[in-house]
Amino acid sequence: MRAAILDDYQGVALGLADWASLKPAVDVVAFREHWDDADTVARNLAEFDIVVAMRERTPFPRALIERLPRLKLLITSGSRNAAIDFAAAAARGVTSCGTEMLGYPTAELTWGLILALARRIPWESAAMRGGHWQVELGIGLRDKVLGVVGLGRLGTQVAAIGKAFGMKVVAWSQNLTPDRAAEHGVAHVSKNELMAVADFVTIHVVLSDRTRGLIGAADLARMKPTAYLVNTSRGPIVDQSALVDAMRAKRIAGVALDVYDREPLPADSPLRQLDNALLTPHLGYVTAENYRLVYPQTVDAIRAFLAGKPIRMIAAPGVKS
Repeated sequence: MRAAILDDYQGVALGLADWASLKPAVDVVAFREHWDDADTVARNLAEFDIVVAMRERTPFPRALIERLPRLKLLITSGSRNAAIDFAAAAARGVTSCGTEMLGYPTAELTWGLILALARRIPWESAAMRGGHWQVELGIGLRDKVLGVVGLGRLGTQVAAIGKAFGMKVVAWSQNLTPDRAAEHGVAHVSKNELMAVADFVTIHVVLSDRTRGLIGAADLARMKPTAYLVNTSRGPIVDQSALVDAMRAKRIAGVALDVYDREPLPADSPLRQLDNALLTPHLGYVTAENYRLVYPQTVDAIRAFLAGKPIRMIAAPGVKS
C-alpha cells in the first residue's frame, strides 16, 4: 500500500514519527508543496491507498473523493475537519480516522499577536533593520478591554490570560449565557456592546453556517478607531471584503490574522498590501509538540487499520461510529 502525507510545509513529518515501522506493508511519501486545484490533487493521489491530511489544508469534497479509486484510509490531524466530506468517504467505503491535538497552542499564538500589535513589535523590528530607532508608540494592556467572541475551550484560555494582564474581559457568542460567563469571571455583553467597547476583539468560535460572516461591516463600524481585531479561528467568520475596506479607511487601528478565506493566502491578496495588518500563515496549531503528537498517532492509526481494528474513527454527521 502507498500512503501520502499532504502539505508537509516545513518538511518535518518523516522525522517526527516511526514511519519505517510500517514497512514493508506501506510505502510512505511526504509532499511539501500545496496543490491548489482538485485536478492536481486527484492526479497526484490516484495511486495512493492512504492519505494523511494536516487540518484543512487540502479539502476533500465528494467530487474529489470519488476520483480517488484506491483510497481506503483517510486520516486527519485532529478529531474533526470541516474540509472533508466524511459522508462521501463512508459511501465509498473509505475509513476516516483522526488524532488528538493539544488544546493550548492557538491560545498562545493569540497572545503573541495581541502583544505584537499592542507594542508594535513587528513594525519596530522592521524599522530597526532599516536603520531606525523607536518609530512607533505602543500601548499597554492593563485596564484595556478584551472582547472575546466565543468563550469555549480556547476563548476561556485567552480570557484567563487577559485577566492576568489586568484587562477587563467581556464576552459574547450565540450560545453564551451570563452564568457561563460569570463562571470564568467574565462580563457577558451583547455583540454590539462588545464591538463598541473592546480595545482588542479576538475570535474563538467554530466556523459553521451560523458563524460564517459573523463579523461584518456593521460590526467593524462599531469598533473604536483605536481598537484591534485578532482572528486565529477561521477566515470566513469575518467578512474579508468589509475588513479590507475598514483597514484601508483606517477605521480601526489594525488587525492580526492567522486565518484566511483561502489558504495559502494568494500573493495578490489585498491583505498583503495593508500596512496596519499583522499576518501569520495559520500557525495556531503549528508547534513541534503538536506535530509530535499527531504524526505518531497517525502511524498508530495506519497500523491499527492494517490489523483490521481502526482507531479514533470519525463518523459522517448523523452516523454512529
